[in-house]
Amino acid sequence: MKDEMNSLAFKNDGVLSNSHMGLQWGHQDCRLYPGGGLFASVQMGNNENGGLKLPYADFLMKYVTLPEGFKNFGDSEGEKGLIDKKKKSGLKLKIKISNPSLRRLVSGGIAGAVSRTAVAPLETIRTHLMVGSSGHSTTEVFHSIMKTDGWKGLFRGNFVNVIRVTPSKAIELFVYDTVNKKLSAKPGEHAKLPIPPSLIAGASAGVSSTLVTYPLELLKTRLTIQRDVYNGLLDAFVKILQEGGPGELYRGLAPTLIGVIPYAATNYCAYDSLRKAYRKVFKHKKIGNVETLLIGSLAGAISSTATFPLEVARKHMQVGAVSGRPVYKNVLHALATILERDGIRGLYKGLGPSCVKLVPAAGISFMCYEACKKILVEKEDGE
Repeated sequence: MKDEMNSLAFKNDGVLSNSHMGLQWGHQDCRLYPGGGLFASVQMGNNENGGLKLPYADFLMKYVTLPEGFKNFGDSEGEKGLIDKKKKSGLKLKIKISNPSLRRLVSGGIAGAVSRTAVAPLETIRTHLMVGSSGHSTTEVFHSIMKTDGWKGLFRGNFVNVIRVTPSKAIELFVYDTVNKKLSAKPGEHAKLPIPPSLIAGASAGVSSTLVTYPLELLKTRLTIQRDVYNGLLDAFVKILQEGGPGELYRGLAPTLIGVIPYAATNYCAYDSLRKAYRKVFKHKKIGNVETLLIGSLAGAISSTATFPLEVARKHMQVGAVSGRPVYKNVLHALATILERDGIRGLYKGLGPSCVKLVPAAGISFMCYEACKKILVEKEDGE
């Protein structure tokens, strides 16, 4: 059979023929001229792409060596690519931003605004629980807020929160990506540091964003707790400057930085490590939105639990002498006082609602960030 097909040859008149099999085909008029034999009753013709499609292609490919220049279009890579292209076709939003730094800044800002707005009610309840101003349980605080201010009370200070978080996340993610890229070794090179680069990059990102946006964080906390004292963001800003000067806007900065460094370092390092572990275990190069949400949430849970006592001390120092509360000298004094008065449970008061708020917030933030990076591209596909 093989010998018969190998003897196929084009004649000078443009006819493909085989003397033993009685098979003739003219490529000019695309007609078969059977002369009897095995393929006498088989119809042949041109393929849409301009090639010859032989009958019983699977049979021929398996048992017959075709002459040079012939191609089995039934198993064509070109046809597969066309089908795949059709499957992938659809409406996809792409926004061109050629500057990579600007892409990270915009993606981080959007991620921060969306995630914080989504969990604003939980943030309000968590803050009240930390300072004990409206109750000692999530249910008590919720009913107290609803009775006093209604649904608007759950979102009190959220506008300031969004204003603070948007540039904060933008700066944070920009610094993280930049530092992490500089410290990470290229393929084939030895590691530049004995510790994961994401650990240092995360700490640097947290410190940078905190220094820039801390005054807005303090204003948000004051507006949430002392709602009867201030009439808005501008009023709070002016009164705080009149009472304590510019330094009052940075009250509690030291414990904040002490809390931010381990939190940001742990958060980004955990996120980066979990993503690498996911790719290694499941053999997936790309990570979907749901997986990113879960990975980011788990990273947030790890980091928030490890650094929660410092967060409690920071909130107490920011509030200051509200409602006759003591003024703490420093973070150690605050931790010692809280520990003496309320025990270990006092250092973790509000951990439940804090995790309920921070865990999804971290997941949503990372998910939005990764999604925005897919939308904001360096160049369009046609370029």
